[in-house]
Amino acid sequence: MILADKIIELRKKSGMTQDELAEKLGVSRQSVSKWESAQSTPDLNRILRLSEIFSVSTDVLLKDELDLNPIASVSADISEAAPIHDETEPPLRHVSMAEASEFLEKNIRHSFFTALGVSLCILSPTMPIIFDMIFRKSELADLGAIPLFLMIAAAVGIFIYSHSLTKNFDYLRNECLDTEYGVDGMVKDRKNHYQSKHIMQLIIGIGLCIISCVPAIAADIISRSEHNEISGDFGALAVFICVAAGVFLIIRTSIINGGYQTLLETDDYSRRKKLDNEKTATIMQIYWLIATALYLGYSFITFDWGRSWVVWVIAGLLCPVVKIIAKRFNK
Repeated sequence: MILADKIIELRKKSGMTQDELAEKLGVSRQSVSKWESAQSTPDLNRILRLSEIFSVSTDVLLKDELDLNPIASVSADISEAAPIHDETEPPLRHVSMAEASEFLEKNIRHSFFTALGVSLCILSPTMPIIFDMIFRKSELADLGAIPLFLMIAAAVGIFIYSHSLTKNFDYLRNECLDTEYGVDGMVKDRKNHYQSKHIMQLIIGIGLCIISCVPAIAADIISRSEHNEISGDFGALAVFICVAAGVFLIIRTSIINGGYQTLLETDDYSRRKKLDNEKTATIMQIYWLIATALYLGYSFITFDWGRSWVVWVIAGLLCPVVKIIAKRFNK
């Protein structure tokens, strides 16, 4: 008896439809139909899963000379078996071991350059502050806007390069995946090995952002008591440096960890969220463009670079709220 006939007989004995079997396997109904009509054969992952679902050995499934009778009784509670993925949405995109490994390597580089670009944007307002400290009460202080724009331009170039590193792998984030045998194990091992570093970098990054206000407060007290404006400027510089360093660590480690989640289709990259997040992603892009415009607009109108950075803090705090509202409207 060939594999196609065995799948049909086992499925019928278990009382499942093609749709039900497809859902448990994380494939489309059309795939099951092709298997049963011998137009195609399931990969090794699916063979192993079929043996678990039907409580038979892989030898029984793969060897034509072995019949199904007698076979182990199919578990009465098959519905409780955990599927490979929580959600099923055909078609599935095949991902080989080579593709997965290349993506993880490039994603590490992508994480560094993206974090660097964001940090440069955060540090760019320090240029007017530094020029003001050097050329206080001089027209030359206005030249600080030049390196500010140069840093922003460099950041934009870095963003473009960073995006190009993983552009060819956009399908991993947007499509439902069918990973080659061994990919899940490799990714899980690397993710587990990285978790301690991920947590430590998050703790340090968040901590730096929280304590960034300390030097500003200390500098403000000193400047008031000693009537020294320069100490206030140093405090503002320390704030930007702390925030830039903290954000660098948070973004870099989040992107690296997100690469593992992408291949494993977990958390923000689960199949259900991939389908729900397409419109949400567009809304969030618009949201951050508006936040950037508000930051630059307020900064250049008031030239109050020492306080305008608060726009990013407010935008960050409101981001989860906006995302939740966007998801509600998309349902």
